[in-house]
Amino acid sequence: MTELNVRDQFPILDSVVHGRQLVYLDNAATTQKPLAVVEALSDYYLHLNANIHRGAHYLAAQATERYEAVREQVRQFIGARHSREVVFTRGTTESINLVASSVARRYFVGDDEVIVSGMEHHSNIVPWQLAGARVRPIPFSDEGVLDLDAYQQLFTSRTRIVAITQVSNTLGTINPIAEMVAIAHAYGVPVLVDGAQAIPHLKVDVQQLGCDFYCFSGHKMYGPMGVGVMYGREEILNELPPYQGGGEMISEVSFERTTYNELPFKFEAGTPSVGDVIGLGKALEFMQQVGVERIAEHEAGLLAYATERLLEIEGVKIYGTAKAKASVVSFLVGSSHPYDVGTLLDQLGVAVRTGHHCTQPVMDRYGIPGTVRASFAAYTTRADIDALTDALRRVVPMLQ
Repeated sequence: MTELNVRDQFPILDSVVHGRQLVYLDNAATTQKPLAVVEALSDYYLHLNANIHRGAHYLAAQATERYEAVREQVRQFIGARHSREVVFTRGTTESINLVASSVARRYFVGDDEVIVSGMEHHSNIVPWQLAGARVRPIPFSDEGVLDLDAYQQLFTSRTRIVAITQVSNTLGTINPIAEMVAIAHAYGVPVLVDGAQAIPHLKVDVQQLGCDFYCFSGHKMYGPMGVGVMYGREEILNELPPYQGGGEMISEVSFERTTYNELPFKFEAGTPSVGDVIGLGKALEFMQQVGVERIAEHEAGLLAYATERLLEIEGVKIYGTAKAKASVVSFLVGSSHPYDVGTLLDQLGVAVRTGHHCTQPVMDRYGIPGTVRASFAAYTTRADIDALTDALRRVVPMLQ
């Protein structure tokens, strides 16, 4: 496996914690940011800070141009037909809430159902409950593979939408989205895809997937926190009411009535996070320069290596062993609580995530309180995996 030569673009990886070199393996929570992203944020606030779309002055025009250029970047990156199908949000959570709220107001009439998977993040469960729907989960096997036969049996006349994660943030499973979309469309049901954990690791083409909505966050893919994307098919977005009201999303306002702006601005009320969107553009450039396929190949090698090394340690059990899997390893060490394992690893300089990872139904499915999760990125190396396993070998005797 040839490792990617990108670590020099991430100065934070040279940090020392608790007197030890940082080993950062919490990338499913958030990735670190390359210098180009940080510099783009600094440059915007130092030299270009202005509100967009409304201003007639130079700074406003320049900020608007750069902001809208990123919308076109995103369109190309995900294979959307039109840039007006790209809506900027604060992240995946807001994107899903936007769709849930708007779909509910447009289509829900009572006793409505939403099909999700049993491995969803809470952000793709709670918004549908808030919208008043009955959430129906697709079961999955011990290996973390969805039961597609059971999936087809969940459709009823009350099914309004399927909302499914492309990659599980806990198990790493890569779900067969195109196949699942085809099944849903055969029943006349639209599909939302939570792509938060997929887009940092896989080449995404929304037209090939066939989905109606695709949601993701910038900070999972080397971009800033506080910015995300909701892709929606134009014909559906035109039918949906706006999620929030305020400036920019209007065409005309009077005390008697309001008419709404055209796409995508109908869904972008208020002052956007312009600097973060510009930073997202630089993150997309980083991924394209390295190569999304190269990143995927690199991480696949790391996943195989980490799985092999972890299973050498007595008492380690991995949760999520699907053949189609992204670069996440969730595990427990004997009967030790994951928080205890994570705390001790931190003292040895290794940063991992512990807990239920906002997927409590997954933990209930396995009857466990949570897991230790190690997750990888373009800058992760085999040496990082070795540091994790070496630290675990030191930790295990402390927990007995």
